[in-house]
Amino acid sequence: MIRLGLRLAVSGGREAIVRLAITAGAVAIGVGLLFTTLAAINGVHAQNARNAWFNTPFVGRHAPADREAAGAGTASGGGAEQTDAASAGGVDPMWWTTRRDTVEGREIGRIDVALTGPRAAVAPGVSRMPGPGEYYLSPALARLVDEMPPAQLGDRFPGHRIGIIGDEALPAPDTLVALIGRSPQEMQGQRGAALVTKVATTSPDRCGDCVVGIRSSGVDLILTVVCGALIFPVLILIGTATRLNATRREQRFAAMRLVGATPRQVSIVSSVEAAVASAAGVVLGFLPFLALHGTVAKARLTGSPFFLSDLALTPLQVLGVVLGVPLASAIAARIALRRVQISPLGVSRRVTPKPPRAWRAVPLAVGLVELAAFLIWHPASVPGQVRGYLSSFLLIALGLVLSGPWLTMRGATLLARRTQRPATLIAVRRLADNPTAGFRAVSGLVLALLVMTATLGIITSISEVRDHPHGGPQFNSMMVNDLSNGYDQDRRPVSQGRPAPPELVERLKNVPGVRGVLLSHPTGEAVPVHSADGDGTARQVVDCHQLDAFVVYGHCAPGAEAAYVPTSWYGWVDETATQWPTAPYTADRLAGLGVLNVVVDTDGSTAAVEQTRTMVDTAYPAPRQMLTLAESWKQAGAETHAYQQLADAVILATFPIAGCSLAVSLAGSLSERKRPFSLLRLTGVSLGTLRRVVAMESVVPLLVMAAVAIGVGLLAADLFLRSQLQYSLHALGVGYYLTVGLGLAAALGIIGATLPLLRRITGPETARNE
Repeated sequence: MIRLGLRLAVSGGREAIVRLAITAGAVAIGVGLLFTTLAAINGVHAQNARNAWFNTPFVGRHAPADREAAGAGTASGGGAEQTDAASAGGVDPMWWTTRRDTVEGREIGRIDVALTGPRAAVAPGVSRMPGPGEYYLSPALARLVDEMPPAQLGDRFPGHRIGIIGDEALPAPDTLVALIGRSPQEMQGQRGAALVTKVATTSPDRCGDCVVGIRSSGVDLILTVVCGALIFPVLILIGTATRLNATRREQRFAAMRLVGATPRQVSIVSSVEAAVASAAGVVLGFLPFLALHGTVAKARLTGSPFFLSDLALTPLQVLGVVLGVPLASAIAARIALRRVQISPLGVSRRVTPKPPRAWRAVPLAVGLVELAAFLIWHPASVPGQVRGYLSSFLLIALGLVLSGPWLTMRGATLLARRTQRPATLIAVRRLADNPTAGFRAVSGLVLALLVMTATLGIITSISEVRDHPHGGPQFNSMMVNDLSNGYDQDRRPVSQGRPAPPELVERLKNVPGVRGVLLSHPTGEAVPVHSADGDGTARQVVDCHQLDAFVVYGHCAPGAEAAYVPTSWYGWVDETATQWPTAPYTADRLAGLGVLNVVVDTDGSTAAVEQTRTMVDTAYPAPRQMLTLAESWKQAGAETHAYQQLADAVILATFPIAGCSLAVSLAGSLSERKRPFSLLRLTGVSLGTLRRVVAMESVVPLLVMAAVAIGVGLLAADLFLRSQLQYSLHALGVGYYLTVGLGLAAALGIIGATLPLLRRITGPETARNE
């Protein structure tokens, strides 16, 4: 029977070859996208793992006793006793800080190290750790340093370059990283410096103390969105392709049953036919995967592009797809023939299938109820939240697919009561007779609309809340840094305690494009104030002469030398009309205080911004380097931007998959109904009427289920936002409605493109007795 199945699959004439080619092509598209999805998941994990070494000061701290020994030894010049104590275990500790810098709006990862001995651990991507006055740069950062004037970027890295950091240490090809050598005396006491004996190697998604990279919750979220949004439509496409021309095959297998074939033999033949087409599609599926490889590498699903080598499939994944898709196709073929196994004569006589029941909507309702339940009871742990929301959205997707035939039948029944046109009556009666077949054609597009609506609803609402900074025309030119060491129990900022170098302010004022410089200093008291942003307490003091250049930050009382001001310079609103309370400080006294913030107003030019940043960051190295207010908001919204990129990728992938499913399903439906349509033409039905019948059979379930999918997607997005983030759903923008309109128009175009086939397949020669 296997040989017979192979002969029927490849030697059954032109019709068999066409069916095999169409099925293999559709499966190839689905498998290619499935491979691409799996490769993207692998890329996310590989990229995240390359962030591991940046977390060294947070996970690789030295023991306190050894730290004191190493600190004492290096501070006194490195005596033999202290060096031996620090080198216990054969590794010399080193001082390490990881901090962030910025250039032209792009983030720089900066690692400063100071060795206490020759046997220090070595970071990935370099042959040895840099000593004082030496540094390594990533390839992208090295190019920027070579292109820009030293005063704007190169002067931030003291000493000379000794090499380029290798790809194994970089999360992305365009990552900007500097590994800088310092002396132990420079590093001791520096904010954020830690004494470490090993370089971290644990991926951030498995590291509880890591702060750089994507934590496990973020990775789970990305994988959940990608898998849930792409795998469902891909499986629908593969299932649709393997069912191509299913009715004709059922009739042929029913005839085999009538001449004595057993159900098992028929199942074997059917499974072999489906598996052959799927196996050919799996082999061809590598072609779209390779074609999409470079495009996916450039996509910023996590905010950064991928190395091509990271987008590799594991042997287990390839084996699972190569074996799983043909096996799933064979199982689907066996399930499709259950009516033949029960009653071959029933299939030949086209027994009407049982109508779908209302119970099909139960999973959809359960998924929505589960989301609503999170408004009352919310899982406390991140894994619990992921499991809860994943199960809810999977139930919603499954419920939409299961309830689709029932909703299609209800819509067709209502339409049948309100129409008297022949084409519409024929179409809705056929839909009411077999709504499952009618819905199957549009199921992929319905899922795509559900995914797109829910995704954009969530992302748009988050962006509306988080990505609307306050500020005026100086938003792109005002620069601020943060030198505080956090806040004490009374919410007062703790300073580094180091006054500004006397020449710093004057040097900044001499930079072309700098219009004002302001230093804020800590005060030991909290003074009540009235401000536009609602902050009712001032815990900083500033020089009034410096504040005069910053009109939007308020002003002092006439004749005052110093004033109390609120603590935050980020996310500012216009304080032009605010007069701050006078502080009892003179300019000389302020000059002796530590500095909390350096605020510089520039003209917004690259030269002024970058030169100012270089000068301030060199004078005051800090984990939070100087940023423009616009850059600060951009970094704060980087996660949201990455999710927007992910949403765009999902939308761009799901709609083509849905279009392919629709085209394959319509082509198969027309092929299966050649004889009845030919008989209708012989009885006098015009070709235009038949075309309207075919169009209505697709348009009715498309419009009905599109409305349901959009409504369910909006409701699911609102429930998720309210339960997880305490946000409300914001109105979707014009882009969403334009995308929906274009998607539905494309679907109608695909439907229209199949209509010319009716003339060719409904000729008199087709209407023959069998």
